[in-house]
Amino acid sequence: MTGERIARIVPDVSGIDKEFDYLVPVSMADTVGIGSLVRVELNNRRIGGWVVELDAAAPEGLSLRPVAKISSIGPSGEIIDLARWAAHRWAGRLASILRTASPERMTVDRPAAAIGPDPVLPEVDPNVAEAFDQPGVTVVRVPPAGDLAPYVLAAARTGDAVIVAPSLADARYHGATLRRAGGRIHLAGRDFASGVAGGSMIGARSGVWATVRSLSAVLVLDEHDESLQEERNPTWHARDVAIERARRAGVPCVLVSPVPSVAALAAADRVIVPSRAEERRGWPTVRIADRRRAEPGRGGLFSPELVDLVRSDRRVVCVLNRKGRARMLACASCGELVRTLDGEHLMVEVDGRLVHPPSGEERPLVCAVCAGTSLKRLTLGVGRAAEELAALAGEAVGDVTAETPIEEIDRHRIVVGTEAVLHRTVRADAVVFLDIDQELLAARYRAAEQAMALIARAARLVGGRQGPAAGQLLVQTRSPQHRVLRAAVLADPGRFAADEAAVRAEARLPPTTALAEISGTGAGEMVEPLRLRIDVDVIGPRDDGRYLLRAAGADELADVLATTR
Repeated sequence: MTGERIARIVPDVSGIDKEFDYLVPVSMADTVGIGSLVRVELNNRRIGGWVVELDAAAPEGLSLRPVAKISSIGPSGEIIDLARWAAHRWAGRLASILRTASPERMTVDRPAAAIGPDPVLPEVDPNVAEAFDQPGVTVVRVPPAGDLAPYVLAAARTGDAVIVAPSLADARYHGATLRRAGGRIHLAGRDFASGVAGGSMIGARSGVWATVRSLSAVLVLDEHDESLQEERNPTWHARDVAIERARRAGVPCVLVSPVPSVAALAAADRVIVPSRAEERRGWPTVRIADRRRAEPGRGGLFSPELVDLVRSDRRVVCVLNRKGRARMLACASCGELVRTLDGEHLMVEVDGRLVHPPSGEERPLVCAVCAGTSLKRLTLGVGRAAEELAALAGEAVGDVTAETPIEEIDRHRIVVGTEAVLHRTVRADAVVFLDIDQELLAARYRAAEQAMALIARAARLVGGRQGPAAGQLLVQTRSPQHRVLRAAVLADPGRFAADEAAVRAEARLPPTTALAEISGTGAGEMVEPLRLRIDVDVIGPRDDGRYLLRAAGADELADVLATTR
């Protein structure tokens, strides 16, 4: 019909990865735009979707149905293009990302631009402002006790910035701080329309998809944090999306972290680090309790240093990750943990042999260090650890879970739990890792990096090493020379990053290469034909039917996955 436009629409329906053409009625011509959320008829039912193209060339010979209703404004054209890139990069559906980038509350009318001049924000330290003075990726290493607020302020001073925090609580905290300083800041998702009108947007990982008036900078706080990785397919990472978004816009992308990831450092155009004196002040004192001479089992969990600490008057948080605990082995002769020959991962006992399932390495029940054949299991969960700590301290010890109320945690001077205790405790004088080896040597290629991040979170909880209330970390381990612990003791995460990058490069692990895990009932049918290709390595299958695909880079791997059936 004369005057009607053609809209290409991505339906919000699981299992459909296709775009459809519809007519935009003349009555909607002024309200339907790129990104609009609309209702259309598909397969005899009305469904939602996003307009991703206008004035599309429809195939000849088809009679197109009209758009039934406009529901809301939606992500900008810039975000739609970015979402297409991410859907390809992480081998997922475009609709899943568009859903994340859409407003929480529907609003049909596009808001007018913010009235009045942009707010004048306070000046920031020149060293902080330097991070935003040029396009490209800048990694800034800020010690755990350092203040991140100046970086949020510096980002907002550039104009309409997108700021990503590791959690919604962090986003609200920094947003409130910036608002008190006079900044125009909106919460991603909830304040979608306000962000379109003007101002900076802040949010958790989904905030990286926020639509702003005119992007001026992208800031990612704690870029090392695991929460920035989407767990559902497509498994995009906010750090990588931020880098690509800033690159497309030609604006600065600043990644701030006390322990920058190897991936961030590989992507960086420059790295800004504090002086050695400043960095040491920003880390607590880290003490290592070598438990190799302790008897494996009950007696190996409580070092003399720990006993002294829990019998003091200090508030102590103890961390014990119990997952997989019953499968952890130590040599009864030398006390070393039973590890793979490269020392990177723990081995388990399967049918009378030592096995590392991911790599397939196996050997008899023999210690690789002293050739001892007497191996003991290390078994102690959080509940029993709390009981024994209570007996040592002569007072009640809190057993913290994800459901424990904050007020219950605060009632106890000593608390113990899995790593969740670091997220649920608001204050501590000391943090004790009762047994960090399970994290250091886990069967994950990022295990060491994740352990370093865990130590950094604990360091932030207790604060720096100066003053009467100087923080302290006590780490009990049977791997005292591990690169993570050496770096923590020296308050030098740069040393760890260099060592970790070398290990990854030697093993052909990301970011030197790119990996994808393929699982499910059709994994074999999908993966086996790829063994004939020279641009991808097929690893597996494992006993559980999972495969790994490895390519030279993320783009190459994404292209391979896009060609599979």
